Amino acid sequence: MREVGCPEEDLFSFLSSKRREDLGYRNILSSMCTPPHPVAARAHAIFLETNLGDPGLFPGTAALEDLLVRRLGTLMHHADAGGYATSGGTESNIQALRIAKRQKSVKSPNVVIPASSHFSFTKACDILGLEMRTVPLDAEFRMDTEAVDGFIDNNTVALVGVVGTTEYGVVDPIARLAEIALDRDVFLHVDAAFGGMVVPFLDSPVPFDFRLPGVSSISIDPHKMGMSTIPAGCLLTRNPDWFACLNVDTPYLTVKRECTLAGTRPGASVAAAVAVLEYLGMDGMRAVVAGCMENTRRLIEGMETFGYPRAVTPDVNVATFSCDRMPPGWRVSTTRNGHMRIVCMPHVTRDVVERFLVDMGDIDA
Repeated sequence: MREVGCPEEDLFSFLSSKRREDLGYRNILSSMCTPPHPVAARAHAIFLETNLGDPGLFPGTAALEDLLVRRLGTLMHHADAGGYATSGGTESNIQALRIAKRQKSVKSPNVVIPASSHFSFTKACDILGLEMRTVPLDAEFRMDTEAVDGFIDNNTVALVGVVGTTEYGVVDPIARLAEIALDRDVFLHVDAAFGGMVVPFLDSPVPFDFRLPGVSSISIDPHKMGMSTIPAGCLLTRNPDWFACLNVDTPYLTVKRECTLAGTRPGASVAAAVAVLEYLGMDGMRAVVAGCMENTRRLIEGMETFGYPRAVTPDVNVATFSCDRMPPGWRVSTTRNGHMRIVCMPHVTRDVVERFLVDMGDIDA
């Protein structure tokens, strides 16, 4: 630390130089995050100093967290769902498995997940001492439900399905997984961190949420397609009382028990998430999602015209291709199977897609 403080002008000149080293979203096609909506940025600034870890000091912000849970719970067809705002899908997934483990006391607990699951489940299983049983995928990169039953036994504390897989943008057969979960009396967690803010706004959404009796919990991230500021996730549970099993004593705070993983929790990004949902409403979100899906279709059409076939037809706005070439100046990613992966987030507008396709065409010229 400096002995004498840095002048403000010099400090912000230094900070600005570091910010310029960051990549701008303009040519980033690999991220599941996007620049926040202007109302999110405005709301975030108002709530900068708020801490949901001590909610009695910030009752207005705590009320916004409750509103976020109600709004997302209603979107997931369960207005009375339990929940709280997390830092994102990783925390939500860890907490869901903590709840599942507490619900079923066995000596050698295991969880059954698809091979497409997010790497946060590897972290969760390591932290919680869970055996991770990985189910293979079918030809369309979805969890092979025909194989699932063989992975479940009396020590299985949770089954996991994904809505909008990170690599291929497909939705696992959640309805079938819900049937299996009910039949085998297993906690079913749905990782909808990405797809939870996409699928409900499609013209013909597949059922994946609390409408299915077998679904126990859902993770959903407003800081992805919800265009909130980072970090803004949410964990929802069918039974609000389940969170009580995670409570620890917090005697010196304004609440005496807390179930959250983090202690200090930002209120600003929660306010930002609420702001976007309230400002856009269902109609606005449908328009955003429709635009992203149309751009995804246009990208697939253009890439296939160049002879780069899609790896799979996605359910959400993620496109993958059999292509090992990339034009300079663009950032895409590669799946573990070697497919080019592009996420058509709100910042990936039609103009961006067309510029990318022009540059792809120049490679082959």
